Amino acid sequence: MVVAAAFTLMLVGFAAAYSFAAFFSAFEAEFGASRGDIALVFSVAAFLWFLLGAPGGMVADRFGPRRVALIGVASLVAALVLASQARSLGVLYATYSIGIGVGVGLVYVPSVGAVQPWFGANRAFASGLAVAGIGAGNMAGPLLAAWWIGWFGWRGAYIALALFVLLLGGTAAILIRQHPGIAKAGPAAGMSLSLALRTRAFWLIYASLVLSCIGLFVPMVHLSPYAQDAGYSEAQGVALVSLIGLGSLLGRFTVGGIADRLGRVPSLVGSYAGLGVMLLVWWSTTACWLLALFALVFAICYGAYVALVPTIVMDLYGARAVSGIIGTLYTGAGLGTLVGPWLAGAAYDAMGAYDAPILVSAALSLLAAFCVVFLGREKVEIVHRRQ
Repeated sequence: MVVAAAFTLMLVGFAAAYSFAAFFSAFEAEFGASRGDIALVFSVAAFLWFLLGAPGGMVADRFGPRRVALIGVASLVAALVLASQARSLGVLYATYSIGIGVGVGLVYVPSVGAVQPWFGANRAFASGLAVAGIGAGNMAGPLLAAWWIGWFGWRGAYIALALFVLLLGGTAAILIRQHPGIAKAGPAAGMSLSLALRTRAFWLIYASLVLSCIGLFVPMVHLSPYAQDAGYSEAQGVALVSLIGLGSLLGRFTVGGIADRLGRVPSLVGSYAGLGVMLLVWWSTTACWLLALFALVFAICYGAYVALVPTIVMDLYGARAVSGIIGTLYTGAGLGTLVGPWLAGAAYDAMGAYDAPILVSAALSLLAAFCVVFLGREKVEIVHRRQ
């Protein structure tokens, strides 16, 4: 029940967020804005949801995930309804960016954190099932939005998305619950957030998230316009973004179980390195089948690492403050996400091509892999301290 509720909450939250790719061309036509300015709408939203993960996680640790998730769903619905009435890009910043950022921030980390204490040996697999909702949202959001835009226009599509989020997300928020051992007496073991902040492992993971997320969300926003620049239709561009959702689903479903057997830290190193390699594939081609291959494999690596990071945090620090620690780490992802898509759009506006931001993103992903190579030794030391 908890895994299913967490899956659904992340599905609706990230469907609302990643549907942005389907609206990109409509915003260019409606507001006459540059790609950098349009990409900033998404970047601000993503920055906020990662930034709010820390307070959202800490509140969920104290009061339980249900109340926090209900507030998050309400924020998502309000953001979509208000965005449907936007008459300028500035209004989208004030409605979509802030509302989606707050909403996803309050459903994402509390949901991920709620799952961790319920499982032991198969925790990575359970976590992967839960965060597969992100991949499902990434796949369904752009396709549903493109379909609704065709029927109702972009404003009507936002109303349809709001109803979708309200019905599914509201039900899931009511059903999610905290582990009874935590709800009644608090966790038996684990580090507090303040102690976790003093460990080198925390900052290695934090640095890896900053570095990888600079490039991680660039294809979420820019792959569709990149494909259209190469001569493909808008529908084909949106389909490529949806393939990222499909690959993300595959990564979350499959890699967690493999990582439980082969090692979670080595699997995380491989996931980061895979992101860098696939970004180089993107940079090298405009062929449709290679772009599709890039989207699929890139997303498998992305889905794997999103499933692995919360599990490694639980391994390192225990259940005591797992949501707060995960949320604080995700502020690093927020910093990377804030600058990545926006700078990629600004680079395109200045140079007329995406080569530079793609190559920089690839290099930073490989550097993120180097950061977490050292986590194996840190894990042994921290577990010994906890005991």
